[in-house]
Order: sequence, then structure tokens, then C-alpha cells
Amino acid sequence: MDWISPYGGTLCDRYLDAAAAREVREQSRDLPSWDLTPRQLCDVEMLLGGGFSPLTGFMESADYVRVCEEMRLVDGTLWPVPVTLDVSQAFAKELGDHARVALRDAEGVLIAVLDVSECWTPDREHEARQVFGTVDPTHPGVSRLLHETHPVYVGGTLYGVERPAHYDFRSYRHTPAELREHFRSLGWGRVVAFHTRSPMHRAQLELTRRAVRQTEANLLIHPVVGMAGPGDIDHFVRVRCYEHILRSAPEATTQLSLVPLAMRLAGPREAVWHALIRRNYGCSHFIVGHDHAGPEPGGSRAAYYEPYAAQELLDQHRDAIGIEIVPVQQMAYVEECAQYVPADQREPGQSVWRLPDAEFRRRLDEGLAIPEWYSPPEVVGELRKAYPPRHQQGFTVFFTGLSGAGKSTIANALRVKLMELGGRSVSLLDGDVVRKELSRELGFSREHRNLNVQRIGYVASEITKNGGAAICAPIAPYASVRRAVRERIEAVGGFVEVYVATPLETCEERDRKGLYAKARAGLVKEVTGIDDPYEEPENPELRLDTRELTADEAAHRILLKLESMGFIRSA
Repeated sequence: MDWISPYGGTLCDRYLDAAAAREVREQSRDLPSWDLTPRQLCDVEMLLGGGFSPLTGFMESADYVRVCEEMRLVDGTLWPVPVTLDVSQAFAKELGDHARVALRDAEGVLIAVLDVSECWTPDREHEARQVFGTVDPTHPGVSRLLHETHPVYVGGTLYGVERPAHYDFRSYRHTPAELREHFRSLGWGRVVAFHTRSPMHRAQLELTRRAVRQTEANLLIHPVVGMAGPGDIDHFVRVRCYEHILRSAPEATTQLSLVPLAMRLAGPREAVWHALIRRNYGCSHFIVGHDHAGPEPGGSRAAYYEPYAAQELLDQHRDAIGIEIVPVQQMAYVEECAQYVPADQREPGQSVWRLPDAEFRRRLDEGLAIPEWYSPPEVVGELRKAYPPRHQQGFTVFFTGLSGAGKSTIANALRVKLMELGGRSVSLLDGDVVRKELSRELGFSREHRNLNVQRIGYVASEITKNGGAAICAPIAPYASVRRAVRERIEAVGGFVEVYVATPLETCEERDRKGLYAKARAGLVKEVTGIDDPYEEPENPELRLDTRELTADEAAHRILLKLESMGFIRSA
């Protein structure tokens, strides 16, 4: 395929004109109202602006099922990833005979209305198998789908009332129509898009330069600034890094634009989706590299997808994609020629220098040197400002365990020891205290327990983000919400999970609150460990048993762990 018009294809711009928008605002006062989650808001923005063309709204069940099974819409159009609006069962019941729903942002601003055509309850585990190829709960996309997505999907046609507000990097924010027009005004007939959710280092620079030379096209650096993956660097830092890259790139042939996409991390299927989206933005070519759109495996786990599975799937569907794919190999820095080359093109015997992602992050965490062959100094400097060495970062110590295990006692001892060390503000978020101060209205259902822990996680993330030490001591019985709290906090600082593994028998013997006695007598229900499950952490940073340790000894063990991780320094 030698040529594809970058301006072909109809965009589904779903925004109402000013008069119609005014009328809808008046009507919306009497409509059921749904507050969009950050992920849903990203999807709405992409739908309204045409980034998800040919979709005109959230999928109905027929499209959803065929997309899951065959990567096709009902009409046969290639589309690999479901785009659905998930709502609670309670809200779905509220809809009643209403055919229209008001969709609002977190501040209550009316963004769009949805003419509802269908509500249904999907098989989300089946969706995970089909879309992600796994139901492994360690996969962040699977975890979000199974544990954070509401149980009912609502399908229908979307109409835009007001564009979502963005106050950052406005000169880089373009709708598909605006970017197409920009390319047309510049006379750019061939545009190769580079998708990224990370800062660009020298390997990515060389990769894009080679793609530009190969395609004889202009370059669009098109990073995701919606929702990326857990542990990914926030888009404010990344865009400042891209600006440094832009200063060294040919101004006449390079463009930076931001895409408000909520990634699913679905690997090969998502790569196809990204290509279709870039076609909508007016690009003629799309770069696809090593493990495109796969989540970071973490620890000793292997990658979720084969390294070049995305390229293979795109090749299978190249006739239906409508954009030319530029497959690229992983880049390697070769000492003898002092440059990056595709890994499969280096000569036998040549020396390859490597700096794995984990080692790069370790050097950032410890304030160690990062070689210039790996990344431009300006990019490294930007990252160092955002991610200081660990001993200057905030952190959260998150206790979990049964009632009576000793969490609060150890947490109080740890608070005193950290205050004695100084250097950080220290805040204790005890489970019982938070129940009284922040969650007085909540009961003890699974939903309310999770909401309570989410509130604790939110407050702890703000403390951590601002360089403090947060000590949290809830029961937190469910693994999914603990995982969500970890992801939230690790994005801004350190997270140390401490499982106080005191057995139920010992907790019952202590029973300082009389809780277990009441539960055994049938006087109270939903008591963790009795008639409500406790899901033990699989890989906590620290496991303690208060049958064997005093509070002072346990707190000292935590200090040693914090020191070994680099968050505190010994005197």
C-alpha cells in the first residue's frame, strides 16, 4: 500500500449548535443525571469530537457482542474495543420510561445527553477473555473491568452540549477535524503518527526519525493525556518533556497534539483501535512497535502479550484499517557506532548498552546519574523535578488485617517514631476515626466498605503527593479496592502494604470492642472474618503477627523496611 489519503472518511461530530444546546440545557433539569467518571468523560470527549468515528454514541448490545467476538460492528466495520457506558443498578432502575439521560462532569456541568436505546447486564468476565485475552486480575485493564466497572451498560445516541473544559496545554489540543484542517493548511499529505504514554528518550527519537525517513512523511507526536496505565508518568510532566523534544525537531515537519483517550491496555486489539483513531485524526501512517498498548508486567511476571503480536494482528486487518502501518523493532544502543539501531539489524559481536526501565526508575529514585546516550539532559532534568529521590518523596504505609489484629496500635507507634525522625508531616488515618469523621453515613456492605477505603486512599494520595507520610489503618478486606488504592498512591509516591496477619482466634480472644461476641450471637451481621470474607494480601511489602511482636518491635520493622526502600535515611 503506497498511498492513503489522510483526509478520507466521515467524522461523526456530535456537538449540537448553540440554539439546540440551549434548549437541551433547559430540558436537562427534568432528566435523570449521571456524573461521568474520569474514564467515561474521556470516552464522551472522543465520541463527541469524532475520534471514535463511526460511533455516534455508546454501543448497544448487538454491536458490543460482535465487537467482543469478531472485532466488528454489526454493519461489518472493523472495531476492536467496546465503548460502553457503565452505570449502577440503582441508576438503571431510576431510568424508568426516560429515553434521555443528562451526562455531567465532576462539577455538575452538562456535557452531553444520551438518547437511551437499551440497558443490559453484560458478562464482563467473557468480555475480559475476548478483549484482553485473559481474566488475570493482575492485568490492570481486567482488574478495572471486573472490579471497578458498574454492572449495567447503557447504549444510545450521544449529543454534545458543551466541550469538556481543559485549562492546560490548549495550543496542543485539537479535535480530529481541527487537526485534519491543520494538516491541510500546511500541505501535509503524508503524516505518520507516534502513539506514546511515556516520555520520549533517545530510542524513541531514533525510532520516529527512521519512520519519517521510511515513509517520507511528516511526524505527529500524539501522546495519550486521558487515562493511561497504572504507574505511568502524569501527562503534565510528559508534555513538558515532549516540548524539549519538539525544540530539537524540524519545526516544519513535526507536530505535537494531545489525544484525550482512556487507554484499556488491551495489547494487540488496542493497537488496531489506536490505528483507527489516528486515521480519524487525519494521519496516513501509524507507528507500531514492541508490545504496543500492553501493560507493564511488573516484578518477575512475563509480559501479557507477545512482543510483536500487535503488528501481526494489524497485518491481518490491514485492508480494513484505512491507514498504513509502520512496524518497528525494539531499538538498541550499539557502542561501536554510538547510535541506536533496530535490534535485529545490529552486527554480530557488537556491544549493546542497555538501561532497563526498572534501572532507569531506580536511578531517578536514588538521584543517580542517567547516561546521555539514554535520554537528553533536558528530559532527565524535567523528570528529576517531578520525581525527586525517594528520601524526598511522600509515602503511605497502608495497614490491613482483621479487627483486633493490632493495626491501630502499631500505626500509632509508627506515627510517633516517624515524628521523632522529622523531615515530613505525618498523618494517621485510622479506620474507626475515618468512619466517624469522613464516612459516618456508610454501613458495612461490600459497596460501603470499598467506598470507605477509597476515601482513605484519596486522602492518603493527597498527603503523599505533597511529600507527607500517610499512615492508614482500615480493615480493607477486599483485594480489588486495596489494589486500586495502591495504583492511585504509587502514581504520586511510595506505597507500603503491611498485612497484620494475626489469626482470627487471637483477634476473638482480644475482642476489645465486643464485636466478635455479638457476631457469634447473631446480634450483628457482616463482620469481617465471621460472615463476611477477608481476602488476604498475596504480596504485601511486610507481614506482621502481633502474637510474636510488640507494637514497638513491629513499628521498628516497618522503619527498617522504609529505610531499605529508600524512603527514610538512617542517622
